[in-house]
Amino acid sequence: MSIQPPLKCQVCGINRVAWTKPRVDVCYTCLPGGPFTPPPCRSCGSTDYFSQGQCTRCHPGAPLHIGACRGCLAWGVYRQRSWLCWSCRWWRSHYEIAACQFCDRESRINGQGACRLCWENARFHQEVGRAPNLADAVRLGQQLFLANLQYDQTGAARRRAARERELREQRPDRPATTVTEARQLLLFRMPAGHGALKQRALTQHSPLLQHCEPILREHAERHSWSTRQTNSVVHTLKLLDAQEQWHGQMILASDIAASMRHGGTMVSTIEILDAAGLLTDDRVSAVELYFAKHTAGLPEPMLEQLQLWFDIMLNGSATAPRRRARTKGTIKWHIQGMAPIWRRWAKEGHQSLAEITRQQFIDAVPAQGSSRVHADQGLRSVFDILKSRKRIFANPTRGVPVTQSNATVPLTLDTAKIREALNSPDTTAALSVALVAFHGLTAPQISSIQLTDVVDGKLSVAGKSIPLAGPVLSRLAAYLDYRARTWPNTLNPHLIVTRKTAPRAIATSRLFAFRKVDVKPQALRDDRILQEILATGGDARRICDFFGLGIEAANRYTSALGHPGLNGASDTGAEEKTGTHDPT
Repeated sequence: MSIQPPLKCQVCGINRVAWTKPRVDVCYTCLPGGPFTPPPCRSCGSTDYFSQGQCTRCHPGAPLHIGACRGCLAWGVYRQRSWLCWSCRWWRSHYEIAACQFCDRESRINGQGACRLCWENARFHQEVGRAPNLADAVRLGQQLFLANLQYDQTGAARRRAARERELREQRPDRPATTVTEARQLLLFRMPAGHGALKQRALTQHSPLLQHCEPILREHAERHSWSTRQTNSVVHTLKLLDAQEQWHGQMILASDIAASMRHGGTMVSTIEILDAAGLLTDDRVSAVELYFAKHTAGLPEPMLEQLQLWFDIMLNGSATAPRRRARTKGTIKWHIQGMAPIWRRWAKEGHQSLAEITRQQFIDAVPAQGSSRVHADQGLRSVFDILKSRKRIFANPTRGVPVTQSNATVPLTLDTAKIREALNSPDTTAALSVALVAFHGLTAPQISSIQLTDVVDGKLSVAGKSIPLAGPVLSRLAAYLDYRARTWPNTLNPHLIVTRKTAPRAIATSRLFAFRKVDVKPQALRDDRILQEILATGGDARRICDFFGLGIEAANRYTSALGHPGLNGASDTGAEEKTGTHDPT
């Protein structure tokens, strides 16, 4: 290791000189009469010639020559790292050179008076829960090791190995726990301190983890979970056990959510407990909390009637009269419009919605604005459901003209903005924009597309088979290449996946793919429909078949034909953005 690197060739200045003894100041390529083929290495026979008859791995002065660490004598370091391993480089910046108290070798000495070689031998024989015993570790000699394989700053690997050994032992005093659906209710909950709970989870044995570990390992391997994600679930299971002292009862999803304040993870842990049959999902959705907030303090009969309406709107009804479930956004808008009216009727002394008359309904609805639309539609749905379920005698909304929604005129987008979004460097955004711009898909449809829906250049969506346009196919191929490189082992069946959905089988959010472009999916879909209207002269039947619209929605687009803004767009190149042309 004391041999210095040979000088570079005086002619090319790139290669090393062919020989130093005897001295040759040029390389084999620059020798007079050359170039000549260098001979093979005299030590290993390699053709990667360096200098002095040896290759880059055998010559002591070569950058790839392997040697021993100057600090801990570990084998496997290079000259370009100053013959030091990673840990000894850190020791060099933190400790001084002195004589080791245990081997008398001059080296960097830590606070315990030991060099790194003695310290690693003591850590090798260290027992779990005990400090390293330096005197006993070097009493019978020292074991050398390979470089850069002992670095463990926190001791997590040793603790993890100890836990795995403990779980494999299957001690007789820890029999398998019988799982029961019963749950012991608590009189009151005394939350443990943050530090005490984490310490208990780190040190105590966890029957819950022992019960779920085979399922966790199999699930993590099948879905290609990272080590960090798997360890987060392990930590959460130990936190739940340390907090509630698990004895085979079901685990509440709300308790898993509460463990997040102590460093736990929720979604992945719920998957494992659900697969193990230990989950009781008691989570309350945001719309349920919203309904409870706006119905608090109402009279009991009125609250019971509103609860019936809310359950049918949220879950639908399979019994006659059947009713489809509405979206949570629709329910929230109805509650927002009706809540002031409920409270006003309750203050006026009404105990039940059966007491409301036609005139009271007319007077309660706001005069104008979106609040009038939401209140009118919400109250009509409430009284319709109550009348169909025979909870009221008469429907006070019958015969009252329906409030029409504020009609808006859809307008076209700038072609340059669409072209910029189509050429986005983000392959996910470019594909999603192309699906909307060429085929008019909605954002929920894009997030729900699965890999099996694309066959032979055709996309199956909403019961239709759509031949994909050429620009869409090119962007689809680019995205599939990106998906295969980034998540080669994912089992998610959806076409669009993200870092969060790749280890699972769920769809992405509706607007995820459009966050990196300056266009909204609904505005882009409106533009596509308008261009079809312009190309067909207002054929409502065609856009109903192409885009899955109802007749009222189709009339909204056909009525925009006379709008001056739309006519101007058609005069300046609207034909360019129809489905018969490539906007790129």
